Amino acid sequence: MKYGFDNEKYLKIQSEHIKERIAKFGNKLYLELGGKLFDDHHASRVLPGFRPDSKLCMLSQLADHAEIVIVISALDIEKNKVRNDLGITYDEDVLRLRTEFGNRGFLVGSVVITHYNGQSSADAFRRRLERIGITTYCHYTIEGYPTNVALIDSEEGFGRNDYVETTRPLVIVTAPGPGSGKMAVCLSQLYNEHKRGINAGYAKFETFPVWSLPLKHPVNIAYEAATADLNDVNMIDPFHLEAYGKIAINYNRDIEIFPVLNALFEGIYGENPYKSPTDMGVNMVGFCINDDEVCRHASNNEIIRRYYTALNKLALGACNDAEVGKIALLLNQAKIDPATYRRPIAAAKERAVRSGHHCSAIELADGTIITAESSELLGPSAALILNATKHLAGIDHSVKLIPQHMIEPIQHTKIEYLRSRNPRLHTDEVLVALSLLSAHDPLCRRALEKLPELRGCEAHSTVMLGEVDHKIFKKLGVGLTCDPIKKKL
Repeated sequence: MKYGFDNEKYLKIQSEHIKERIAKFGNKLYLELGGKLFDDHHASRVLPGFRPDSKLCMLSQLADHAEIVIVISALDIEKNKVRNDLGITYDEDVLRLRTEFGNRGFLVGSVVITHYNGQSSADAFRRRLERIGITTYCHYTIEGYPTNVALIDSEEGFGRNDYVETTRPLVIVTAPGPGSGKMAVCLSQLYNEHKRGINAGYAKFETFPVWSLPLKHPVNIAYEAATADLNDVNMIDPFHLEAYGKIAINYNRDIEIFPVLNALFEGIYGENPYKSPTDMGVNMVGFCINDDEVCRHASNNEIIRRYYTALNKLALGACNDAEVGKIALLLNQAKIDPATYRRPIAAAKERAVRSGHHCSAIELADGTIITAESSELLGPSAALILNATKHLAGIDHSVKLIPQHMIEPIQHTKIEYLRSRNPRLHTDEVLVALSLLSAHDPLCRRALEKLPELRGCEAHSTVMLGEVDHKIFKKLGVGLTCDPIKKKL
């Protein structure tokens, strides 16, 4: 796997920059955390070398002076919104986040339910949190937000929200995903702190879009693809351009909310210390890219993966045409043709045409393309794992690592006892069988030892794969796309 990002440099300069911002505001700073704190897999995919827990490692230095407020939207609770990377709902992720933060030495002070309008599902979640001792607050929907500044900056706007009790100088405001209302929570707290005679500051710690990269850089386009369901749009920050005569990249929601923040700061301090939405941020990630071409390539692949994910969701009825159409437009902006840019797509389709079966393909680190097809014994993804590891281990393709007489009893158990309709082995079942054989078979052991070399590779399947297969490829670090075809051959 080629790296294009200097993670150690990032930890150093990012922590220094945040400490400077804390010092600027004295004893109370609300730090809105965009993206994920300790499992930012999107960042690690588009910036190879960025570790998923980099932000956590950096903020851990401040753990004794910080507390965390977790935000969740009542709208997301109501529709059971799911984190695609983890396969769990946002409300379950709130509990997971609280546990994870606590295990890492952070104080989680409370949970804030935003966009609250008396939803019964939100009430039930609040009662659940309170039963296990989690302090919970509600922030209400404000009509005309974010443009009706007069209402927002009033007792009928932010003044109506619950005041979140905090005890430490640095308050990190985070959420299971985007669109949860983190910024509004921070602004509401500034308003309500001021009522209590406390002058608090605000800063935004969000990785994407990267303000110091061009608007149409693949890293920034990949962010738009990742938030297609929210309809976020990257834009040149007009306030920054006017104030400094320099181009900086931000996105529509931050630009729309800036007049609100400006009015709040003027009311509290007499003037706004920030001249633009970009000024609010503390993101230094753009200065830590040490191989732009590697990051461009990784980001282009991410855009394609997001496109195929949306196509699969559409086939399952889990999204609408607009989400697919937006990512298709982003592919056009990035000047990417998935079938030619992503080599495993063409390879898998070509083998499918020749064989008449569903097929898969993977591009290894040295550019070698390995293909596989479904059979009576194996699904296309399981066959691909075997073919790829055999190639990497220098084992002849004709060698059957798992003999048929071992596969058939597994199939019998699946059909007869587990009531499965698909007798073919999935990737997890193949890896378990390979592991058992490796105790006595050196070829199986050699093949298993090559699994780490699949990390960073890209794969494609001509049929939609099951959740188990997706999870195995993710654990192996393989980027996977699938054609939106559900039919089994």
